[in-house]
Amino acid sequence: MSWAGPEDIYLSTSLASYLDKKLIVLLRDGRKLMGILRSFDQFANAVLEGACERVIVGDIYCDIPLGLYIIRGENVVLIGEMDLEKEELPPHMTSVSVAEITRAQKVEREASDLKGTMRRRMEFLDMD
Repeated sequence: MSWAGPEDIYLSTSLASYLDKKLIVLLRDGRKLMGILRSFDQFANAVLEGACERVIVGDIYCDIPLGLYIIRGENVVLIGEMDLEKEELPPHMTSVSVAEITRAQKVEREASDLKGTMRRRMEFLDMD
């Protein structure tokens, strides 16, 4: 059985102020989840109701519905309350379908892979 240190107590106490509020949660793998915090524990494991994953590629985005979602606390990088009075995104952002954002992600990933491949091929030109 492990003992929860004082820092764990502060974390769970601070999460209590977010109960029943709409949050954005940044995960270690870079995903951004939004939803209403319904529950949490001393390890910062959290339950989001009405959760969705916001995927942004360039000037387009898609909110992919996830429903009731459990997040393991060790994967959380940042939690913030969303201001419901303010516009969530800049006006130039365009909402697209899940299929469109998936295609855009694939194109972005392939471009990034190609850039990395080209960089490795050109390393021989780097003569310090």
